[in-house]
Amino acid sequence: MEHAAIAERFIAAVYPRAEIAVIAGSTARGERTATSDVDLLLIGDSLFDVAAQTSEAATHEFEGEIFEVFAYRPEGFAEWADRGIEQHRPVIVHMLVEGIPIRSTPSLESLREQWSGVLDAGPSLDAAESAFRRYMITDLLDDLRDATDALERRVVSATLFERIAELMLLAEGRWIAAGKWLPRRLRDLSPERAALLSTPLLADDLSAFAQQVEAELRRAGGRVQAGFVR
Repeated sequence: MEHAAIAERFIAAVYPRAEIAVIAGSTARGERTATSDVDLLLIGDSLFDVAAQTSEAATHEFEGEIFEVFAYRPEGFAEWADRGIEQHRPVIVHMLVEGIPIRSTPSLESLREQWSGVLDAGPSLDAAESAFRRYMITDLLDDLRDATDALERRVVSATLFERIAELMLLAEGRWIAAGKWLPRRLRDLSPERAALLSTPLLADDLSAFAQQVEAELRRAGGRVQAGFVR
């Protein structure tokens, strides 16, 4: 694949003891833009010089390319993958399962099989977390409706979009994401519901946006306010 050769030269120069190397992100999908970097997942038993080190996230420049590196010993990968699952945002698991391997060992296939099952199962949203998320959304929704300052309304509406989109995804057993991936995941869930939420926001019709947030909040269980204990 394109960029595999430069990625291999980078690994040989900076992380020569990497046993597994997976290119992920836009480079793996063939969707690079002018500012795209190369997302690289590395795993190896003796990856680091310091024996106690089990993980590293680092940005490197090499031969004119920017590499975003997520490097782990096997135990470090398991620890950070579990954290991502607990937070409903398993970035490195998606990299492992969906990326393109350029270095491999027999353990890679078993790792991908193991974590593919976890991804396919989806996140679990328990009652306590659902209530807490709905409490935060209720508070933001009231703040948006009460706000008169234009900047405050824009900031609150942007935060509110993130919070309600996350709840919509989690309530349907879908993983959440940050940045540009959040609207993408929302559209994958339902183009119609994503449009109903985003169209008034993009048109700066924040009253209509608030109404749609309220509708999605009801769908997820309704407002949470008086009597809620954190």
